[in-house]
Amino acid sequence: MKTKFCLLTPTLAGILALMTPGLYAADAAPGADQSSGADLATLDLESLLNTKVITASKFSQDLADAPGIISVISADELKRFSGITLREILERVSGLSVSSAYFDNRSLVAVRGDQTKINGGHILFLINGRPTREILEGGVISDLLESFPVNALQKIEVIKGPGSVLYGSNAFSGVVNLITKEADGNALDVAVAGGGHSSKATRALGTFKRGGLKVVGAGQFHQMPTTTIGYRFPAITSAGQSQDRTLILEDQGHGGYLGVDYKALSFMSSFTELSNPSFVSGFVGQNRLRRGFADLGYGYQPMKSWDMSFNATYTRNTLATSAFPNIGRDSSEIVLEWSNSLELSVRDRITFGTLFNRAEGRETYLGVSPGIDIANGSRPGGAAYAQLDHQLREAVKLVGGFQLNKIRGIGVNTVPRAGLIWSPTAHISVKALYSGAFRAPSIDETLLNHPGLRGNPLLQPEKVGTFDLGLLYQANRVVAGINYFHSRQTDSITTTGASPVRYVNLGKTTFQGLEFESKYYLRRSIFLSGSVSYQANHDGDGRQNVTPIPNVLAKAGLSYRTENGLTASLFDNYQGMLRGYQDLVRPVGGNLNPSPEAYHLLDAHFRYDISKYLNLKDKGAVALYLHANNLVNRRLWLPAWGDYFSDTTPIYGRTILFGIEFSVGHNQ
Repeated sequence: MKTKFCLLTPTLAGILALMTPGLYAADAAPGADQSSGADLATLDLESLLNTKVITASKFSQDLADAPGIISVISADELKRFSGITLREILERVSGLSVSSAYFDNRSLVAVRGDQTKINGGHILFLINGRPTREILEGGVISDLLESFPVNALQKIEVIKGPGSVLYGSNAFSGVVNLITKEADGNALDVAVAGGGHSSKATRALGTFKRGGLKVVGAGQFHQMPTTTIGYRFPAITSAGQSQDRTLILEDQGHGGYLGVDYKALSFMSSFTELSNPSFVSGFVGQNRLRRGFADLGYGYQPMKSWDMSFNATYTRNTLATSAFPNIGRDSSEIVLEWSNSLELSVRDRITFGTLFNRAEGRETYLGVSPGIDIANGSRPGGAAYAQLDHQLREAVKLVGGFQLNKIRGIGVNTVPRAGLIWSPTAHISVKALYSGAFRAPSIDETLLNHPGLRGNPLLQPEKVGTFDLGLLYQANRVVAGINYFHSRQTDSITTTGASPVRYVNLGKTTFQGLEFESKYYLRRSIFLSGSVSYQANHDGDGRQNVTPIPNVLAKAGLSYRTENGLTASLFDNYQGMLRGYQDLVRPVGGNLNPSPEAYHLLDAHFRYDISKYLNLKDKGAVALYLHANNLVNRRLWLPAWGDYFSDTTPIYGRTILFGIEFSVGHNQ
């Protein structure tokens, strides 16, 4: 049976691939993100059996033992396939979909088909384990997806499923942990690139290490090609008749990251800013989203088996728009947390902690001078959590946990976690998991006072319960998995009623599906990955496909990386047909602009190290590269989800950048 499985897996990986949660070459390739050929030569394929993750339990553990369905984007994959934006990188993950909404979330990813919101409120982003949330609307994430400096990343861990037991609100359908590089010496990497239609990208990464002091700094800027496109405006904005007009769309973002470690103290900070078009009820404008993030942490060991940390985390988000609906936003959240990981015995380990958070925000209507506040308030909250990992037998592990949370104006809520992990061999593990999660109502949802939309201070948190059953296989050169999930959401926050429309807790939504994923090193130089996922959903009234996400996704990547400095990689992302689209958006007057269609999104990355031709020896390195998104230049139209007038919005054109990299020293 073992031999049969091993022979089958590479075949599927070569086509579209096998298997799911967690297959990863992540820590699989120590040093494989380096540019030198020697790093490839020392690639330890045996370490695929020992991939470590930290997000599921807040301590480092083997992928096979972690209580979650986890995908890891490794350092080797980041180097092979590269990426201009975080969104582009996450699109390669099994079960994650390219998505959009009207107004301020033109760039989104959805996990397992879940986009019941017009924002990213059901997916929580962490930076080195610390949460960064937008709390006024409840989940604006476009600035992170488009502007976070991806050159600072060492790897990314993605939990598909709830994570509220350890991470609180918004860890609903997925958790994305952005794990950054650490300084192992003094180095500087700089890259500049340009392309047609004013497209450009620059990035820089610097590291410094002296004694106990480690510093990592990174920054990036990109401007997508200026796009000219025909767009049909609805009658509501065209004085009676819909009209065809030509739009010139501009999209650019920049961001930075700083990480400082000194002995037990740590500080990190990031800044992201995105300027891109907005489509609201037929009006087209330009949004500017900004996010500032900072965390101060201190680690302490009361004893060898007890790791303790104290963190103060702050996030601030702002929005300014140049057109209808003429609003500005400013919100912030501070989280003070005490967390612990204690090894009680050789069989038991407990993670526990407590936190306090305070969110506040203001939304202002700017259509008059001076502006008028239409939402303004604050909300304190607190939580206590615990999770126990118990090794029942050598091959059987039990996991149980809970979080108690209290938000002002809302009663005490509890979310649970329970699981069984069975590892009959060193290569195979079976996971049966159940987890709950919640999303707290946002400040707008509770306090908004707009002529057309009113908040509801009596709202309860949205809740979800998810069951996962997964099989994971790991060997020297391959990791593969298959996973079934069933997820039931209740108390969904939506809008209802005549003008003014009001936020209410209404209805239920159920998701279920299968995910297959595989990653395979045919040789040290040749890497294959692939996945297929399927999800179906229905609401409490039995209506199917109630989200703007395709039922079927298929993804495949091929990378060839040699010891002489050549990298050539292709990745195809297939998004299936969007079923029931007409019923979802209910556009006024029918579809004015092209409807969403099934499509293939082909990306490419080519890089060649020319240092040997420049006789640089050990002084540094120089490489040329080409990076392409949407290589076949397929114009994509995705739903303006949540808007009754702009039925679709244009998202992608082709981007091809030619660049050069310079590096001095050595970066991880």
